[in-house]
Amino acid sequence: MNETPLLSPNPPQRPGLVTTLAAITMANGILNLLLSLTITTLIVIGTIGIGLILCAPITLLPAVLGVFEIIYAARLFSEVHLPPRPNRVLSYFEIAAVLFANLISLVVGIIALVIYDDAEVKAYFNRAA
Repeated sequence: MNETPLLSPNPPQRPGLVTTLAAITMANGILNLLLSLTITTLIVIGTIGIGLILCAPITLLPAVLGVFEIIYAARLFSEVHLPPRPNRVLSYFEIAAVLFANLISLVVGIIALVIYDDAEVKAYFNRAA
């Protein structure tokens, strides 16, 4: 008799907390991009271009963080059999964004770290290992 292992036609469902993580990371990434571009634009207009030299380091880092957040959230939202690895470093940078007076990123980073410690979420991310 020819025995084959039973394969589930549907892959295991993504936990709701992973979807929540993806949604808040995506929203925070978009917010970081919009805020950094808005602040840069206002400073450049307000100082007739002179403030760009002083403003670029301050607004460049939240913009880069926003791009990485959007990319990671898009990977979490995608329907693949193997999920991406948990990105705790991104959460640490979100928490560090408080240095740029971004309290929303601080909250999102803390929530993300709490979500990563959930047993069901750990089991979901361990499927990729």
